[in-house]
Amino acid sequence: MSFEKNLLQMKKLIKKKPATKQSLAPFVVPQKPHYTKAWENEGLTVIENKFGIVFEKRIVYSPEFKHGDFKLNEIFEAFTLWNSFQGEHPISTDGKKIVFFDTETTGLKGTGTYIFLIGQLIWNEDHFEMTQHVLADPSHEAALLYECGLWKPGQTVITYNGKSFDWPQLQTRWTLNRDHLPKLADPIHIDLLHGSRRVWRNELDQFKLVHIEVEKLGFRRVGDIPGHLAPIIYLDAVKSGVPTTLLKVLHHNEWDILSLLTLFIHSTKLILQEQYNDSSVSSTNIGKWFSDLKDFDKGQSVFEQIIKEYSKNDAAQAFYFLGYEYKRRKQMILAYEAFEQSLINLPDVWQIKAYEELAKIAEHVQKDFDSAKSHVEKAVLLIKQSQYLKPEQKERKNMAFEKRLKRIVNKQTISRASADFDRN
Repeated sequence: MSFEKNLLQMKKLIKKKPATKQSLAPFVVPQKPHYTKAWENEGLTVIENKFGIVFEKRIVYSPEFKHGDFKLNEIFEAFTLWNSFQGEHPISTDGKKIVFFDTETTGLKGTGTYIFLIGQLIWNEDHFEMTQHVLADPSHEAALLYECGLWKPGQTVITYNGKSFDWPQLQTRWTLNRDHLPKLADPIHIDLLHGSRRVWRNELDQFKLVHIEVEKLGFRRVGDIPGHLAPIIYLDAVKSGVPTTLLKVLHHNEWDILSLLTLFIHSTKLILQEQYNDSSVSSTNIGKWFSDLKDFDKGQSVFEQIIKEYSKNDAAQAFYFLGYEYKRRKQMILAYEAFEQSLINLPDVWQIKAYEELAKIAEHVQKDFDSAKSHVEKAVLLIKQSQYLKPEQKERKNMAFEKRLKRIVNKQTISRASADFDRN
């Protein structure tokens, strides 16, 4: 018998042992840090659970508490607006189990980055309540994650840049502790950074929360700790055992979360209350947002409202987008008029597109080849003068307009020849 056959015979005799599930080692509760009492004396409460300890600070706010230009209880008006809204929107919510959520971390990314502060604001029966949980030290991480309660299902989390930063960080830390913790919930997540960029695009040049506070929420921080210093301050507090400066980081986190709530109020009113205006730019952005969400009726309504309330200069972009809405509805005369009105105060790149739409309608609908030719020529001149278009973009657009111009001139020649023939 060959060697290969012998080997096959031997393999048949080998019985595979069934895989056995490795037993999970019991969780060893870490010792309390030596500075536990000192942190308690500074006003932090020690919370013990089955994974260790976590420091906690609770702050209660009355419904009338004012942060910047807004009272906290205006959030209920915002929830009512969304509940009566017939449609879907990225920041809509029914107002049930809402958690305004923000974290502070020891770094920006990587498995060596810890979350050392989790702040949450909720409505609790007759008051607003903020809970801030502070990591006692890295050995007590499971205690912090468990105590924050974000493993409980059915919550809606509202953050600022949370989809890109806070929640992925939380998922990473949870994964590293998954053998002992309950499964992390998958809540509805509303990220107000995305909404702010949609509402104030082309108006604000910065979208840091502290900038929006000043520009839009009527709140200016005094004595705030810069966010980039928070990791250093926490690590120093753990090393020295003195939490005095760390409490200023908690204050920074508190302001972040209160501004989240007021930003939600302000954004909701801008989006859903027609009489609550911020500027023609933000209103136009909101109308465009509805159109992008396929809520064309609402988008058109917003654009028409802007045209009524603002000057033609301020409403130029609303006219521009309204032209597309009319065109989509086959209302070509109205579309033509809207694109014409938009030319008053548009950036040259947008003017080029408006002239293109005017040329299309003049050529294909109105059969006005003289006007169509004029629109194309004006667009070509703008392309040549534009400082925003790259050379390759200019070349592509020129080629497209030259092709259109040749077709229009050909139609124009045929039309004139036909007219001369009819006269003769």
